[in-house]
Amino acid sequence: MPHDTPLISTIVGGLVLAFIFGAFAHRLRMPPLVGYLIAGVLVGPHTPGYVADQNLAPELAEIGVILLMFGVGLHFSLKDLLSVRGIAVPGAIVQIAFATLLGWGLGAFMGWPTGGSLVFGLALSVASTVVLLKALQERRLVETERGRIAVGWLIVEDLAMVLALVLIPAAASIGGEGHAPVEPLSAGLNRLFGLDLGIGGMIAMTLVKVALFVALMLVFGRKLIPWTMHRIAHTGSRELFRLGVLAIALGVAFGAAKLFGVSLALGAFFAGMVLAESELSHRAAQESLPLRDAFAVLFFVSVGMLFDPNILIDKPLPILATIFIIVIGKSVAAFLIVLAFKKPLGTALTISASLGQIGEFSFILAALGVELGLLPEEGRDLILAGAIISIILNPLLFFLCDRMRPLLDGAKREEVVADPAAVADATAAQEEMPPEDDEVHPTALSGHAILVGYGRVGSIVGQNLKSSATPFLVIEDSDKRIGELKAQGIETLSGNAVTRETLDLANLSGARSIAIAIPNAFEACRIAEQARSVNPSILIVARAHSDAEVDELKQYGADTVIMGEREIALGMVDRLAQVHHESVPYEDGHGPDTIMPTDDPPPERE
Repeated sequence: MPHDTPLISTIVGGLVLAFIFGAFAHRLRMPPLVGYLIAGVLVGPHTPGYVADQNLAPELAEIGVILLMFGVGLHFSLKDLLSVRGIAVPGAIVQIAFATLLGWGLGAFMGWPTGGSLVFGLALSVASTVVLLKALQERRLVETERGRIAVGWLIVEDLAMVLALVLIPAAASIGGEGHAPVEPLSAGLNRLFGLDLGIGGMIAMTLVKVALFVALMLVFGRKLIPWTMHRIAHTGSRELFRLGVLAIALGVAFGAAKLFGVSLALGAFFAGMVLAESELSHRAAQESLPLRDAFAVLFFVSVGMLFDPNILIDKPLPILATIFIIVIGKSVAAFLIVLAFKKPLGTALTISASLGQIGEFSFILAALGVELGLLPEEGRDLILAGAIISIILNPLLFFLCDRMRPLLDGAKREEVVADPAAVADATAAQEEMPPEDDEVHPTALSGHAILVGYGRVGSIVGQNLKSSATPFLVIEDSDKRIGELKAQGIETLSGNAVTRETLDLANLSGARSIAIAIPNAFEACRIAEQARSVNPSILIVARAHSDAEVDELKQYGADTVIMGEREIALGMVDRLAQVHHESVPYEDGHGPDTIMPTDDPPPERE
């Protein structure tokens, strides 16, 4: 059997280099996405050395797009969008229109056709979901008002791009541009009845087919898909559940493309959105995450393979103009839009910094534009260069916004003082503005317990700490759980306990104990190590799933490590001893010392 097959070499070469450069980018405190794109550039045809298969890479990338859009649908929250719809919907639409207009102007200046210029502008108008969420999580802003506005804004952008993916192929032949496939229903009507529907008819037919697909998914899919997943979950087979999630994502996407002529990305998005309504959505997201991440990496690698680094030398001015539109044009537009809605200055700066980059949808639009013959390859290279550079510059943009905020606040106060007649108006405007109470402050607790994670294990620990009146706080990164904890009046810090900043906010040095209830042993070891170094006398309790994890956690400073399987076995042995040896009377049901969770999550085998 040959070992140097194109498929294996492409996957291995892409993943290995993506890992190396992704780790290097993470080390430099940049998103790993930058490393994935650079890995793609190195295995592409425009750089010397190994060149991955140019035919297989796009097909692997297509799977990555399907799973990426399925993940977007799984995390789509209509509730979050509705909570900030007053600013997110009009703000995102105006910002998309402004950025698209700037991109169209640059494309027209460079002599591109109208369709290609519009695709170029659309690609520059949408921010990266991965980069934005990572930036908000690092600054613990996801649960703040500005974080919710930024996420809602991003949801509107994603929905607009999903609609664009549907309409662009239908409108690709406007003015004779492109070589989009003819819409089959319109062609059939033309052959049978001699009826030429034109471009408007093609778009109308496309929208009708999309509407039929959406109606089918909302009427039947939202019942059939969750029912299927529940039936699979009741089998108790984790492998079947994982396979079922992937089969639904890929099957619905492929069926939607073949039966309704819609894009694979749109089909996958609706499959994820329908499954998101099920109580098993969180588990589905977890089970599909490894494969989604792997193929998403291959998608970014394949995108990097298309990039020609020579454009950095041959076209420096167009690249600078592209970066100006992404980093300056979009950010300034978002800043002014947010201020126009009378939102606080800090919110405007956060939104503007969050949107000053482009990512996944931009790559998808660029690939579609080139495939349809609308966008020249030069435009795709400009989009890729703008994405890489803007993602690298995004942390600097947040830093500048943080520094500008005190200066702008000071200038605003001086302006009010210099003009006494404006004092009354400024005071009234300040009263109308919602207060910026979303700053994260250190806890005031001391001698308390820190609970890391509030899942199946952490919720039981937390409820018992609460019932025993033990002062404690929870560190959690799940938006849904954070909202539930705040509703119960439990002090919560949003973020990852692996970061030292989050542990400092939890007053680790003044805590008496820390319970690490997350299942990720690697992160648990990092947390235990930092806790022991900051507070040598603190009690560290952790969980594990194997003897190796127990030894590793103890090596990194944990005092007590509970292994789930062992405790379950000991509990079963103890209960059997009560019956067979009559040490204590057997009681049917839960004993008084049995602690049950407050909610009833779906069963899952470790």
